Amino acid sequence: MRELALNILDITENSVKAGATLVEIDIIALGNVLTIKIKDNGCGMDNEFLDKVTDPFTTTRTTRKVGMGVPLFKMAAEMAGGTFSINSTKGVGTEVVATFEINNIDREPLGNIADTMVTLLSDEFATEYVLTVSVEGNQFNLDTRELKEQLNGISICEPQVLAFVREMINENIKEIGGANL
Repeated sequence: MRELALNILDITENSVKAGATLVEIDIIALGNVLTIKIKDNGCGMDNEFLDKVTDPFTTTRTTRKVGMGVPLFKMAAEMAGGTFSINSTKGVGTEVVATFEINNIDREPLGNIADTMVTLLSDEFATEYVLTVSVEGNQFNLDTRELKEQLNGISICEPQVLAFVREMINENIKEIGGANL
């Protein structure tokens, strides 16, 4: 993948397929470290599957025999001088954490988080999202539960709402200094 936002999209889509009703996405830039954490309350994985999840030939899909999302995210982190971990408890949920050296020449750019979130919100799933972006202590937070409450019955999937969300995320990321991640 050419940008980390696509990894976030892929991992988050896995969370939705695992039945998550809440997915928390944290993006934290502090010093020379970029941390991306994706936590869900989906069905989780047993230890046997968890041990194999970073193997590209391990997948839950029946349409193909490879699953590249998790292995590619792990590889991206490690190539950029970072770390990767995945923890999961069957029936509780999963947490994926990747770190990257921001100034590492092999670090993929963060990419377009606003488009990633709009893509996720475009689906009619009952999943709620909490996006937190923090740059050197400056923070932006988007909670779809709060947003839906403010919309007062208007669907979050409406094109005008999605356009507003995209613009709001982009403006807030720029305002806290995250535009160049």
